[in-house]
Amino acid sequence: MTLGFSLQKLENGSNYLSSSDIQSFCQLESEQLTSQDRIFFARIVYHDWLLRTHQEVINYRQNQPPFSQKTLAYLRSEVWLTDFPPIFTLDKFPLEDSSSICYICPIGYRNQKPEYIQIITDKPLSDSSKLYTKRCAILLSKYVDIYIDYGRQKTEIQLLEDILHRIGHQLRNSLGLIGLYAHNLCLGLKENPWQEQATIISESIQDLDTNLNELIDCGQGAKLRVTLQDLRSLVVESVKNLQPLINDKKLTITISDTSTILKIDRLQMKQVFDNILSNAVHFSPNLGIVNCSWQIFQDEVLIKISDQGPGLSPEDLQKIFTPFYSRRRGGTGLGLTIAKKIILDHQGSIWAQVLSERGTQISVILPRPKSG
Repeated sequence: MTLGFSLQKLENGSNYLSSSDIQSFCQLESEQLTSQDRIFFARIVYHDWLLRTHQEVINYRQNQPPFSQKTLAYLRSEVWLTDFPPIFTLDKFPLEDSSSICYICPIGYRNQKPEYIQIITDKPLSDSSKLYTKRCAILLSKYVDIYIDYGRQKTEIQLLEDILHRIGHQLRNSLGLIGLYAHNLCLGLKENPWQEQATIISESIQDLDTNLNELIDCGQGAKLRVTLQDLRSLVVESVKNLQPLINDKKLTITISDTSTILKIDRLQMKQVFDNILSNAVHFSPNLGIVNCSWQIFQDEVLIKISDQGPGLSPEDLQKIFTPFYSRRRGGTGLGLTIAKKIILDHQGSIWAQVLSERGTQISVILPRPKSG
């Protein structure tokens, strides 16, 4: 048994699992259970994070008559559930007016309600069937955890998309007005020494408008333009753009010699590294060290960017990815928010931590494309 069939849609580019996916997975689990010797009924109860309610899947052994509505109502009432056993343990529970044997294997307890596999048999389970049921429970629990994680990411990404769109709308209005005045100045200052500066202002407005469009595009995961990119080359390019400030502070930048190929949107991921490295360079003391390293695993890469700056306060750790929260004087508080949005769109994760010696480390996990 594997999660492969259920995660195939993720590999094909779909970002999230849905309620129908977890229901289909539970249906398959229940069918596999009733194919085991002596098990003629399987019922799986789980919490659907997106629907915000508990759901159930029921399956009978082939040619097994279904239970009456009265019996199903009795099972759903859980009046027979007189105890709450530890997860992944298989316990017997007596059923009212029944000679059949009922087993329960909990997979978790959420919202003060149990999630479990319930099976009913003609005779006591064999050791192999008990082991199989426990393995089903463990696998189901892992799948539910994946489903919940993706559901939370979906909610978080939607929130960030809404924020970026609101920001874009507000900035567009202001930039449009400033651009209009700048254009009028250019027209009214012909043959005037100040016209050159008015032209610079007008061109800067155009650059800001272009950057704003890129910002808004970051708020739309469907617009990812993924290609195969070399990780080290991308980081080196971001470091190169910061070289004047690096030279001014006499910083040492260390970068891993190894590299790997990632399937990413190059422009958006470069913005991630630009934002993270810009903060690392800004907060580094003179003669400090900024370390860029990564560990390459079979299915993912763990990227770490650390500095020797003042570190983060507990409040910083809690709010560092929150929109408009900035530790930099004059900062917009959007750099790391946008970085997190882009990472989530790439089905990755990002977090910050304080180093024990001194400084801050931003860690990023990104999936690696499968070879072949």
